[in-house]
Amino acid sequence: MTAELIEPVLWAVGMALLSGVLFTGIGLISGTDETAIVAPLALLVILIGVPPAGVLAFFLAAIIAKHISHAVPTTLLGIPGDTTAVPMLREAQLLRSLGIPHIALQKAISGGVVSVAIAIPLSIVFALVLTPFAEAIGAAAPWIFIAAAVLVAYTSKGKIAAVAGLVPFVLLIVGLQAFIMEQKEATFTTSFFLGIATGPLIFDLFAALSPAGRRSMQQSGKQEFNLAPDVRPAGGSRMPNPFTVLTGKQLAYTSGSAAITSATFVFSPVAMAVLMGEIVGSRVKNGYERLTTVITVRNGTTESTYIAETLIPLIAIGLPLSPMAAGPAGPLFNAPPVYTLDAETGTTNNLHDLLTTGQFALFAVIAAVIAVAIAYPFVMTNAHRAATWVMKSVSHEAIIAGFAALICVICLYEGGLLALGVTLTVGLVGGLFNRFIGMHAGVQFMGYYVAVLTVPAILAL
Repeated sequence: MTAELIEPVLWAVGMALLSGVLFTGIGLISGTDETAIVAPLALLVILIGVPPAGVLAFFLAAIIAKHISHAVPTTLLGIPGDTTAVPMLREAQLLRSLGIPHIALQKAISGGVVSVAIAIPLSIVFALVLTPFAEAIGAAAPWIFIAAAVLVAYTSKGKIAAVAGLVPFVLLIVGLQAFIMEQKEATFTTSFFLGIATGPLIFDLFAALSPAGRRSMQQSGKQEFNLAPDVRPAGGSRMPNPFTVLTGKQLAYTSGSAAITSATFVFSPVAMAVLMGEIVGSRVKNGYERLTTVITVRNGTTESTYIAETLIPLIAIGLPLSPMAAGPAGPLFNAPPVYTLDAETGTTNNLHDLLTTGQFALFAVIAAVIAVAIAYPFVMTNAHRAATWVMKSVSHEAIIAGFAALICVICLYEGGLLALGVTLTVGLVGGLFNRFIGMHAGVQFMGYYVAVLTVPAILAL
């Protein structure tokens, strides 16, 4: 190892360790959505000056560790750990009803580990294939973004409504930006980003201020969950090898799904998890095998899509041309003043420009090894105790308050009360669209880039 690499490697190891521990714990808490949790923390890491190697390792370790531990509430409690865990819920509940939630947990997280091992090298290969076309893609970015925005919107739950919703949402962004430029001559990119990322949270907080909203949120008594029993696998070990937990067919289906979803990096991770589960499930006839195979493939797909949709655009192009890149991974592409993306020319100054392909590969492997080494054994040996502690001791209200405070600090740092007002406005409208027409944050992030890249190009014609 050269002397120039020692410091970046140490940063990568240190930030991956921090992220692996932090997000293994966060993943145990149901409802901790990646866009609202991972993205703001990644943004904070960038703004405090962590070097590129540490930023990449922190982010990748976060999504890998979280998509291992999010299986705990999903399989043992029957409630989704986050948005990407929703496609696994039916299989998890059926396996709980059969009295084998520990099998569901083992299969799900083992599928995730296998997919990580496949997705990282394949993502780098696919990125290298696209790299020769990067200049042409960059020149066509304004038009690619509008096509990608329509595609992502149509594949969301909102379908046509989400496509139509892009128009008022884009106009809102354009209008706010024009007003900000008049007042401050700044872009407030971070504040827009936070508003979109935390839209549902902001909407719920506003709804709680309304008598009608409070009535719809009221519950009679404490919410109860039935935690499945703590059952040891055969032989007494609760930390098996992921490659021995899965059958040969499950390994093949998971590997194939990871390879396919690493290539289809422009589609929604949730949609791909549902699709791959349906395709694989239709090919397995035995009921037990079908349930365990589908939950394995779907959790593996959450890992492969998130990794590929981050690494491929980041390495090949430097533009956030995927739902993941425009959403949770957005700060890796555009986090002014540290990382920038020029709205007029499409030129970048982000991780794409600061790391070589070899460095991307090295730091991604470091992040993956550390995240798996922390999260996999912890979940295998402590899942039941951790789930019990989280449900009894962790206050969701405290978590919401903590992230609300983090949002306020970042906005006030960027542009004072005006920046905070931008975040609240975008978050309220975005949260409304998310809740009522199924226009999720990935669609809204694409809408933001349409506003800053495509609209100026259209007006220049």
